[in-house]
Amino acid sequence: MTVSANSSGTTRARRGTAARRPPDRAPFAAQVWGVLYALLLVGWAATGTAVPLTAHTHQPAALHLAQAALAVLAAVVCRAASAHRAQTGRDVVGVSLALLIPAFAWGAIGLPMHFVTLVSGAGVESATGLAHTLLSTCGAGLLLRVAVARRRRLRGRCARCGGEHQGQGGGTWVHPPASTASARTRATAYVLMCGLLPWAVVKTVWLFGGDALGVSGEAWQHDVEAQATGAARFLASLGIDVTVLAALLGVFLLTGLMYRWGQVFPRWTWPLAGRRVPRLLPLIPAWLTGGALTAYGTGLLVYAPLSAVSVVPAVEPVGVFTTVEGMTWMVAFGGLCFAGLGGGLLVAARSYAARTRPVCGGV
Repeated sequence: MTVSANSSGTTRARRGTAARRPPDRAPFAAQVWGVLYALLLVGWAATGTAVPLTAHTHQPAALHLAQAALAVLAAVVCRAASAHRAQTGRDVVGVSLALLIPAFAWGAIGLPMHFVTLVSGAGVESATGLAHTLLSTCGAGLLLRVAVARRRRLRGRCARCGGEHQGQGGGTWVHPPASTASARTRATAYVLMCGLLPWAVVKTVWLFGGDALGVSGEAWQHDVEAQATGAARFLASLGIDVTVLAALLGVFLLTGLMYRWGQVFPRWTWPLAGRRVPRLLPLIPAWLTGGALTAYGTGLLVYAPLSAVSVVPAVEPVGVFTTVEGMTWMVAFGGLCFAGLGGGLLVAARSYAARTRPVCGGV
């Protein structure tokens, strides 16, 4: 049996490590998720369970029921997405997925805040709120995976890996060797990360007792220690803001996405050193956190200048802030920070996903 030189060369170029991979179960998993999520939402509506909507309000029962209806619709759409239908049916499925994905992905905006409170040792502010956020985010991820597989099939590609080989795909995953992101990707990510600096510098000045934006370091320190609990209070006493620490974890994740040690565990992770990093381990938090931070930060960046020129209501001082100007600057710094870090994560994740995409082996 003869194998073409081009085919064998491509295989050698992309071959890294191979692992058994079961068929894609995303459509079935999305259907199960939709039914279970809908039942949970109906149960919350029937029992009057409190699920936070904003800092001081809860979701009404009608909103629970509307979200349950969307979850059931999502399950039906995922069932139809894997079936062979006429052009009209395919168009309806495509439009439905395009609307449902952002509808559930919107819930992921609360993920960074839940993460910060957990890391700080403050505990879970609302168990139902955290569950709602995680389930909504999980649904958005499953729907996105179904949409990607559907798009690949319509283009005549393998639904599993996106390759152009014949058949449904299967057997082993063939992983490409570890690589570094392009110079353009690295430069873009680093520029976006610079948005962290004004926000991090101001908060660090406060925690070391300095004054900035009309806020005294003493007042800020007292406010943080009064509201923080557990590890957050201990870190604040050392001059470490837990939100800055969380941002540094984001920078660590972003850096790993761009370099080889994010694909193969480095030597300092001695129990796992030399093993391949599971592809979705860094990608899932990067996508979810990056998308949420980008959306939130962009909103702050738009609002801050509009409030400064009185197009929208001014940002009223709250907490330790004493002036409108200081509060407005802090909102703008927060927008730069969150949008910059989120955008950097998305840029790095896009590169990582492309560089680590496996192909079906044995086809």
